[in-house]
Amino acid sequence: MTNLNARSGGVMEAPQHSSGAALKTYFVLLFFLALKAAGNSWMAWGMKQVPERMSMNPALYLRAMLNPFVAMGIAALILALLTRMALLSLADLSFVLPVTAIGYVIAVFIGKAFLHETVTRQRWLGTLLIFGGAALVGSTSRNTTGTPAVEKTK
Repeated sequence: MTNLNARSGGVMEAPQHSSGAALKTYFVLLFFLALKAAGNSWMAWGMKQVPERMSMNPALYLRAMLNPFVAMGIAALILALLTRMALLSLADLSFVLPVTAIGYVIAVFIGKAFLHETVTRQRWLGTLLIFGGAALVGSTSRNTTGTPAVEKTK
């Protein structure tokens, strides 16, 4: 919920009590981004160690999941999914999805720095565009529908 404040020159501001909720939202967001980056990186590293190329044979996937890095990646991505659910209970979908796209920027950096992938200029430019869009959305209000779903149920 926002209010019009005379001190702010007529600019809409979030109520003062929401700063704790905003801090919690950004903490959960950072935790989600860390899990997503770690999970995707571990899975990519592990899949590079799997000798077979994946196909329609489910046995190949089951064998790949026995690789410790692939298993850690799967676990981190499952935890990231649960964290995204928590994030969606704190903020609007139209805020969460664009802001979590920062994970793509992190993935490109990890691919280049740690997995030694070749990243072309076009990929870097696309990554910068994603970052710019995510930063723009991140500067907006995290809730436009009033109070978070958690407060609505009380």
